[in-house]
Amino acid sequence: MTIRFGYWMPLGSGGFVISNVPQRTDWTLDYNASLAREAEELGFEYGLAPARFIASHGWELQQEAITCTAVLSAQTKRLKLISAIHTGFWHPAMIAKVGSTIDVYSKGRFAINILTGWFKDEFRAFGEPWLEHDERYRRSEEFIQVLKGLWTQDRFTFKGDFYSINDAWLKPRPISRPHPEIFQGGNSKAARRMAAKYSDWYFLNGTTVEGAKQQIDEVRALAKAEGRTVKIGLNGFIIQRPTEREALEQLEAIIAGADPEIVQAFAEQVKQAGASTADKIGMWADSSHANLVQPNDGFKTRLFGPPELIAERIRAYEAIGVDMILCAFLNFTDELPAFGREVIPLLNPAKANRAHEREPA
Repeated sequence: MTIRFGYWMPLGSGGFVISNVPQRTDWTLDYNASLAREAEELGFEYGLAPARFIASHGWELQQEAITCTAVLSAQTKRLKLISAIHTGFWHPAMIAKVGSTIDVYSKGRFAINILTGWFKDEFRAFGEPWLEHDERYRRSEEFIQVLKGLWTQDRFTFKGDFYSINDAWLKPRPISRPHPEIFQGGNSKAARRMAAKYSDWYFLNGTTVEGAKQQIDEVRALAKAEGRTVKIGLNGFIIQRPTEREALEQLEAIIAGADPEIVQAFAEQVKQAGASTADKIGMWADSSHANLVQPNDGFKTRLFGPPELIAERIRAYEAIGVDMILCAFLNFTDELPAFGREVIPLLNPAKANRAHEREPA
């Protein structure tokens, strides 16, 4: 199957790098609506609405993810809208109802990204208990089971350690079949087991081809043992320039402009999260200062340079089983359209005519 493309919706101020370098990116809903309409015309199939409630990596201002998903569903026609949800902050029955409503209205374009949670201070700020790492994943597993049950069964009962559902139902149920797609991230063994058992998609932080292959092989082997298949998404920060040298110069400028205090604070937060895993391989476990300037390790994918070089590197990931590249940009205003016009058609020829039609005069 041809590789797909999604993008991070810039719903927080500061963009997707912890740097003072100038950016042509905005965080308002009007901006995001315009960007989403352009993205779907240029071949992007998914937009991910990230969830953050208090500043952690320079996002002093944040929009709420599922609200934005609902708004943008009315502003778009084809784009599948993925809403990130922290399982510790919501009840799954409420999210099942909200998601069903958006899915029906958007004609099957709602999806959900399950966040088990790594930012301890956010939970403390809202008075929510901070569970041990693997317990947070057990809660997320139950959360997904409740979503699926309410989305697919006429009547649903569930008795778990975290949630209890008593002969409940939803009407109308989602029109997506068998249910809206369920995404998740994570890097720990607990995350990989959860993906294998319950999720439709597993997001990887940015990593090398070798690092991605190791995770993909493990997750798909675990899924096969469960009689399931799991699709793979990979985070990538795109720096598209006429030459690789110009792209690397831009990368150096981003890193040089990084705010050391914010990067260090983010590093301490995420290193604590990684160290809390039994296997010490949580997300960001091996991320350097430079890599943490892009909070989801997007620099590690090395998608820097002219369109042909970026496409070549994406093909290497596609060859090992990556199904989607989740893109972020420094300057969403002009770099997302440039990627859609110049890179996506190299990898998905079916999108070439639409991209050509959208070329600026």
